[in-house]
Amino acid sequence: MGILEEKVAIITGSTKGIGKAIAHEFVREGAKVVITSSSNANVQAALLEFPPDSVHGCVCNVVSSLDMEQLIADTVKRFGRVDVFINNAGISDTFHNITESDPDEWGRVIDTNLKGTYNGCRAAINYYLKEKRKGKIINMAGSGTDRGSNTPWISAYGSTKAAIARFTYAVASEYRHTGISVMLLHPGLVRTGMVSADTPTPELSRQLATFNTILDIFAQSPLVAARLAVKLASGWSDLKTGVYLSALNGRRKKLLLLTYPFRKILNRIDRRTY
Repeated sequence: MGILEEKVAIITGSTKGIGKAIAHEFVREGAKVVITSSSNANVQAALLEFPPDSVHGCVCNVVSSLDMEQLIADTVKRFGRVDVFINNAGISDTFHNITESDPDEWGRVIDTNLKGTYNGCRAAINYYLKEKRKGKIINMAGSGTDRGSNTPWISAYGSTKAAIARFTYAVASEYRHTGISVMLLHPGLVRTGMVSADTPTPELSRQLATFNTILDIFAQSPLVAARLAVKLASGWSDLKTGVYLSALNGRRKKLLLLTYPFRKILNRIDRRTY
């Protein structure tokens, strides 16, 4: 029996990358999971990878508060309740300095990452309060969250991750006496489509050697983050709120940095895109 047996979880943006890895790990631990994307094709393709009785797919746009409320309703209809809500959906801006950036793209990143997290939290908390449930919410940190974690050339992304951290702690404080846990997870650096350099901008081309070296040193499998998500969703976090776990904390950074020369010599650097 897994440690998430009988739990029901919603994971937004979970048909690819980190979100899909979290979904797989939750299913392995016995949870029922709702995966989402704004693309029906992505939802249908991802569903083929899961046991049909354990996973349900929904098409939704996290920027829409109505979509988030409907997502909750659809999950309750399919699995009877919601125990865990993970605001994973996110995008990044194209690698540009601020003067060359596209204002519309910058706004889309803010809307998807920050407003999407707000909409997910609001819908989940309203549901937990109405049903008198002690539910859990996990928001996603990232580059820009930690002190000293600057994000040049992806300023929108970094700004959202800094804001999501502040937002998470604020909401955790607001509902600390309700039994609702609001927590923060930093998935670390993972090679996903979001950090792909397949079609680099001129700015990224100038930084490409440094960018690829950073990936080689610090990029990890999404399983590291997925297992931390399981921990946050489990009984370990009962009666806790405002918790922050990172797949790339100081100790992990030192380990990856120290082992990098050996991994490079032995050709054991994982360069797969997840």
